[in-house]
Amino acid sequence: MSLKQKLIEHVRENGPMTVAEYMAACLYDPEDGYYATRPSIGGASADFLTAPEASQMFGELIGLWCAHEWDTLGKPAFNWIELGPGRGVLMQDALRATQRIDGMHDAASVVLVETSEPLRNEQAERVPLADWIARIEDAPPGPSLIIANEFFDCLPIRQF
Repeated sequence: MSLKQKLIEHVRENGPMTVAEYMAACLYDPEDGYYATRPSIGGASADFLTAPEASQMFGELIGLWCAHEWDTLGKPAFNWIELGPGRGVLMQDALRATQRIDGMHDAASVVLVETSEPLRNEQAERVPLADWIARIEDAPPGPSLIIANEFFDCLPIRQF
């Protein structure tokens, strides 16, 4: 059944749907959702380009900021979490920029919050040491540095 048919069926069975329900279906439906069915970020056939895709300097600066914050926290073991990591370029660049920060990578548990299987596959090529979760609520406990780029604009919104 096409996404259009699923939406029509949903409205028939349940009545009007919220903007959040509509966005969630269009973006994340497992068979037809925009983010769930294709990597659309960066590259020649991409639908859009994000800052990490435009320049590695963006991710490197984010990484160095994280190193500063980790130092300020007293250099604990920590979760380095990225929300909606796209193709994994931001975390890849951040990790590269911090590879010579003594002890940081040993202290870090890299966690990527991603629901798209095609994007997880791309991320695994760039950040092979990462663990994946589908929701921030599933993040491991403990100190965390959380980064995100163009994440909140792709969440289903509640409109009042």
